[in-house]
Amino acid sequence: MSLFVIADLHLSSDGSKSMEVFGSRWKDYQAKIEKTWRAVVDPEDTVIIPGDISWGMRIEDALEDFRFLESLPGKKLIGKGNHDFWWSTVSKMNAFFEKHELHSIGFLYNNAYRFEDCIICGTRGWFVEENQQNTVGTTDYLRIVNREVIRLRLSLEEAKKLQPQDADALPIMVFLHFPPVWNGFVCREIVDLLHEYEIKSCYFGHIHGAYYAQRTQEFEGIDMTLCAADYLNFAPMPVYPD
Repeated sequence: MSLFVIADLHLSSDGSKSMEVFGSRWKDYQAKIEKTWRAVVDPEDTVIIPGDISWGMRIEDALEDFRFLESLPGKKLIGKGNHDFWWSTVSKMNAFFEKHELHSIGFLYNNAYRFEDCIICGTRGWFVEENQQNTVGTTDYLRIVNREVIRLRLSLEEAKKLQPQDADALPIMVFLHFPPVWNGFVCREIVDLLHEYEIKSCYFGHIHGAYYAQRTQEFEGIDMTLCAADYLNFAPMPVYPD
């Protein structure tokens, strides 16, 4: 079994909110996702999708996008992004998925998963600098980042519970939507929490058009890896094993 990651699918199966206006790389992007996914992902594999799954405003609006994901091979673990307005409580989302027989999709939210020789956890994260957010109205940035720190801590604590008791500790891999470090910006609260739990690998999406960027950059001993779909040219990226 292999583990893959790809963020920011921005699915719009009905074509009502295409990403093609954001550059030529996005042309026919949903067809690219399907082609490359089927080429590299086997049914026994797992794919992490750290946010911005669907443009649907309500979960009912996103149903065809979830059915598209369901049709692809492998198990999918999805996190919340800043454009996932359809996101609700996990209990309501699980009930919706059960009703529509979406059995290959799970949620990465206040929890953790063991995958063979590593453990998976994560949350959305947040940019705390106002000039890097396109929000409307007054936003309490400190409150939001503190909430995300709490959620990440919950996930990391769940990861600790999955550590084997009779063997060496497994590496914990963190998957965020927002980058904890990018282009001079540092979300100190998130980074400090990663240090507290001795995290060495962190993956993030959200950043589009930065095709010049190095895929993995080390910051204070932590590998920070960009996995936005357009940056990966819409091909799920192997995480484990390398």
